Amino acid sequence: MVCWWSSSPACFRGAYREHIRKKMNIPNVNHYIHAYKIAPWRIQRQWIGNVLLAVVALAMVAALYLNITSRTAIAGREIQDLTYSITVSQQVSGDLQTQLASLTSASAMDHRARELGFRPMETDEMEYLIVPGYSAPQPYILVSAPHLQLSALTIPPQYNQSLLDWMDEKISPSRGQQ
Repeated sequence: MVCWWSSSPACFRGAYREHIRKKMNIPNVNHYIHAYKIAPWRIQRQWIGNVLLAVVALAMVAALYLNITSRTAIAGREIQDLTYSITVSQQVSGDLQTQLASLTSASAMDHRARELGFRPMETDEMEYLIVPGYSAPQPYILVSAPHLQLSALTIPPQYNQSLLDWMDEKISPSRGQQ
């Protein structure tokens, strides 16, 4: 819209807007409104596209949630299986310790020794051997050393002085000079 023949401000503003629109390649809004009025299916296609986009986004979130949930369930089941195997191992270990205790008990050892032809030793059958150079190991003394008590006499006097005593000592000579 160019009106070279008129000098009205409205004509000038319209021409200026048209000039700016052409220069900046701004599309005409009326063109789009007219296109949508002619083909309303374009709006419907946009709505359908937006709805499908939302459905796809929700499906992706649901798939991610399902994936995380299934991984958590699998990890929980593995923890249960490992806990069960630990319990079984502890029971087997306890059974083996019980068997070992019954096999090494004094009565079981005495019974097996008698079956093999051994008998209890008499006191006149004992013979002691002295091994030259052998010294018996010294027992460990587990008694702790007595705790030393610090008395006031063992602490130097500069460490017995409190902050107030020190301040009094520093202030009192200055009082005598006044």
